[in-house]
Order: sequence, then structure tokens, then C-alpha cells
Amino acid sequence: MVDYDKIKELALESGFTHIVDLDADRIELRTEVRDMCAENKCKSYGKNWSCPPGCGTLSECEDKIRKFKKGLILQTTGELEDSFDFEAMTEINEAHGKAIADFAKKIGGIYPEAMVLGAGACTICKECTYPDEPCRFPDKMIASMEAYGIVVSDICSANNIPYYYGPNTLTYVGCVLID
Repeated sequence: MVDYDKIKELALESGFTHIVDLDADRIELRTEVRDMCAENKCKSYGKNWSCPPGCGTLSECEDKIRKFKKGLILQTTGELEDSFDFEAMTEINEAHGKAIADFAKKIGGIYPEAMVLGAGACTICKECTYPDEPCRFPDKMIASMEAYGIVVSDICSANNIPYYYGPNTLTYVGCVLID
């Protein structure tokens, strides 16, 4: 039996600012999101095992997600001085990445079958082995929600958690699927 109170406690200890229950049946995977990945604006498409096409087809991602019924949405929200505060944006992104990595390690020790999705490409290795060699750390790799075709704002809305917390804020989102 999954102890969600314990998991929420671990998530808070890892540094997330907002945590809510996730109904996995409300997750929609969209080809449009994968099409945006293929535009390669982030420079990770076809260069990282955690990103398309390395993370699998949309159908394969769907199969992985549909093994679960529940989970948690994990958010890191921070404040910006203004909409050009790139230093704070970077700090919030780094804080979210550290929180996801810390949480994934903790949850993996308790629920090894859990699936953690984050924001952006996996950054465990300085240089990813994709596509020439297998992933060095497949059990530590964290794919992004977008790589799986998820519209992050939609999943937040479908699970009654804000995505936008007002002017001069920025929120990064991840999730864990457990049950």
C-alpha cells in the first residue's frame, strides 16, 4: 500500500513548493507536444535518451504511463524581480532539477516501480551517450513531462493545481506516478 502522506513529506523535504494528488487517467499525451520537441528549440531532440526519439514513441510512453492510476504533481515556484530576471529563472530551474533528482532517489528506495518525470532533458551525464551507446544510468534517468507528450498546464488544470501563481512568478512542474 502506497503511503501518500509519507511521499508528500519526502517531496516537501526535497524542496518542492506545491504538491497535489495526480489522477493518472487525466494524463493526455499529445502528438503536438512531440512535434514541438522535433522543432529542437531546446537542442536536446535526438541527442538525449530522455528526449524524443530516445525516450520511445508516444505509444510506448503511453504504455508506461497507463500502468499507473495515481501519483503526485510536484511544483517548484519562485519569484522574479521582473519578466527579464533570467538569473532567478535559472535558479528556479536548478532548484527544481535538484528537487526532482533528490526526490527520485528517495522514492526509488521506497517504491522502485515509481516513475518520475521532470522538466527538460536529463542532465545526469555531462554528455549523453545517445544514440551510439546505451544510457549509462537508465534507472536514474528522468525524462521530461513534455518528452512524454504532456501539456503541463493541462495536467495541472485537470488535477486542480494552478500552473500560474501570478505576475513575477515562475513554476516548474514534475510528477511521480506510483500506484
